[in-house]
Amino acid sequence: MAIVSRGFQGRRRSSEHRLPPGQYETRDFPVLSAGPTPRVDRDAWRFSVVTEGGERRSWTWPQLMALPAERPVVDLHCVTKWSKFGTAWQGVSLDMLLADVETEAEFALVHAYGGYTTNVPLKDLLDGQAWIAYGYDGRDLTPEHGGPARLLVPHLYLWKSAKWVRGIELMVRDSPGFWESAGYHDYGDPWREQRYQGD
Repeated sequence: MAIVSRGFQGRRRSSEHRLPPGQYETRDFPVLSAGPTPRVDRDAWRFSVVTEGGERRSWTWPQLMALPAERPVVDLHCVTKWSKFGTAWQGVSLDMLLADVETEAEFALVHAYGGYTTNVPLKDLLDGQAWIAYGYDGRDLTPEHGGPARLLVPHLYLWKSAKWVRGIELMVRDSPGFWESAGYHDYGDPWREQRYQGD
């Protein structure tokens, strides 16, 4: 006995089902940053992971380019209430960069050129959830959007996806970053509207 009648196509997906509460869809890609746009030369670019014990692993730009790239297509959600669907990126998974790093840390403080920082639980950077992205929409990532490379953590508000990323500090205890010290939420889940401390 059929339990699905002929012609049943399932629930139609719409943009509303991809839009967290309090957000609106934009087709633009707004540029927001906390200060001047750093211009980072790829020859001088470095990305480092430093453990809670002080051990450091670093990659130059050629070394990053030599790693297998992934092409995630993800929705973005900014705390200023815009969301952008289906953005196409190119980058290296944090799973690969952190694979051989021995750590007991549960938190990460992300550092960017220009001095910006943001804190993220380490588990949110693993299991295919985060990338060091250097390409957007088939082109090199522009400085306005964080080029030459930015962190991409699309399941959290976009302020967690630090532009101009230069390193990750692994920590046993959480420590707030730039916006978190100014009252933004420590985690920043857009589906729970975690915009500010106490949300």
